[in-house]
Amino acid sequence: MSKTAKNLFVRVRACLCESDVDEKLRLATELADDWQAGRLLRQPVELEDVVEAGRPKKPELVPPRQLKKRSPKSEEGRLALLHAVTHIEFNAINLACDAAFRFRDMPEAYYADWIRVAAEEAEHFQMLRQRLSDGGRDYGDYPAHNGLWEMALTTANDLLVRMALVPRMLEARGLDVNPGMSRRFEQVGDLQTVEALKIILRDEVGHVEIGSRWFHYLCEERGLEPEQTYFGLLNEYMTGRVSCPLHKTARLQAGFTERELERLEAMCRGGRAREIIST
Repeated sequence: MSKTAKNLFVRVRACLCESDVDEKLRLATELADDWQAGRLLRQPVELEDVVEAGRPKKPELVPPRQLKKRSPKSEEGRLALLHAVTHIEFNAINLACDAAFRFRDMPEAYYADWIRVAAEEAEHFQMLRQRLSDGGRDYGDYPAHNGLWEMALTTANDLLVRMALVPRMLEARGLDVNPGMSRRFEQVGDLQTVEALKIILRDEVGHVEIGSRWFHYLCEERGLEPEQTYFGLLNEYMTGRVSCPLHKTARLQAGFTERELERLEAMCRGGRAREIIST
């Protein structure tokens, strides 16, 4: 291994920028393995910013409103919905890598968290891609949207905003929709996908908790009150609109407080947010 390849930020950027799906999965796994084995060094290095994360030519990216409603009641609808979730997991690899690459002045535990998240998101992607393969499809066979990466760019200049709006807003919304999605697949007899979604829910609780933990760390570092800061950011970036129902048990496990859930539910009654995690 070359000296350059031992640099954490060089390696995580390589994974973030990789367009080949199989190679990105390999890089995410090797990144986690090498970090855990102590083979990577967190040293300052001059690297270009990443504006576009690596992704394959397909799926075709379109605005969310152009995506057709995906109902698992038909086989084609089931596969299209499965593809939508698979696309979310692919983007989640990039989001985790970007969190580790873009913000380079955090404690070592921060990088350990997001490198592990990237590897787990790669595992989720592989599980769902296998389900697509079982149905005669592959990732890229259906159009998708780029909302998750667009939010990464929106929050690129402030890690506190990133932790609030990606793990604690977008990914937390994933916790909310997981049970309903699981029921939809169960109703059509796709129990293997249901089991995959259970694993994803378990892991994603941990991912949102990581976001909560570092959000609170940054609030304390800056002398900010976490709850007021969080809702101020929701008002600023999401015009104070969120979607319900909330998966309260999962959110509590992921670092939300009862008071936060009460305030989120009150905001739900004021209207529905633009769905970036779209199913």
